[in-house]
Amino acid sequence: MSPHNLDPRAPWVLSTHELGRRPGSMLRKRLSLPAPADLGVEMIGVPKDAEVELDIRLEAVMEGVLITGTAHTPLSGECARCLDSLTSELEVDFQELFFYSAEETTEEDLLLDGYLLDLEPVFRDAVVLVLPLRPLCDDACPGLCVECGVKLAEAGPDHGHEVLDPRWAALQGLVTDNNKDQEG
Repeated sequence: MSPHNLDPRAPWVLSTHELGRRPGSMLRKRLSLPAPADLGVEMIGVPKDAEVELDIRLEAVMEGVLITGTAHTPLSGECARCLDSLTSELEVDFQELFFYSAEETTEEDLLLDGYLLDLEPVFRDAVVLVLPLRPLCDDACPGLCVECGVKLAEAGPDHGHEVLDPRWAALQGLVTDNNKDQEG
């Protein structure tokens, strides 16, 4: 992926200038950055501008700069069974190589823009890959009643609905009429 003149003031854009292009040189950084917008799946995600704590290591290698790190971020969403809101935290590890030049790279590879790199796509990919598609407030969450929509956790053990098979509904009236004939 070719760089497009990165803004050095953007929160997720990091400078690798201190590393130079000396293989073996390394930097460690601890950063607190605002979460990017639209980071999640249908039922759960990272709230926009939430504080993301990063612990990263930048290493100069022959081909470019290798970024290895861990991100801690809050999550918010709703339970896939009962639709209650839920919050939790996520810790995700990531590693990516940013190449110095496009000569030996593919379209999917990331490139440095001079000494700058954009860490947001790396963070975004790492988070989205580990988010649960069906988040739960509790593993034992019973969900909602399919008939009336009440929360089964609050409904009690006697909650239920008489469900008649529609194929037998026409016979229901016959049984009632027959009982009246036998009583008379």
